[in-house]
Amino acid sequence: MHVTPTELRADLYRLLDGVIAGGEPILVRRGGVTLRIAVAASAESSPPLPRPLRADLIVGDPEDLVHLDWSNAWKAGGDL
Repeated sequence: MHVTPTELRADLYRLLDGVIAGGEPILVRRGGVTLRIAVAASAESSPPLPRPLRADLIVGDPEDLVHLDWSNAWKAGGDL
């Protein structure tokens, strides 16, 4: 089934229920790209989304972040 993003938004829950009940995927065309909404084989067999490994985000012990106190530096209002 092909739908536009507007049609998908207008009838999202009915369309998703149709995919679940019938197994037929929904194809959505947006910006020259076709997206597919389909039932996955199972949550366990679906590969996890790739997450970039960023070991350089925290320099030091992450536990130290738990105890940071910014209350003396933060002022409500003004520059928010």
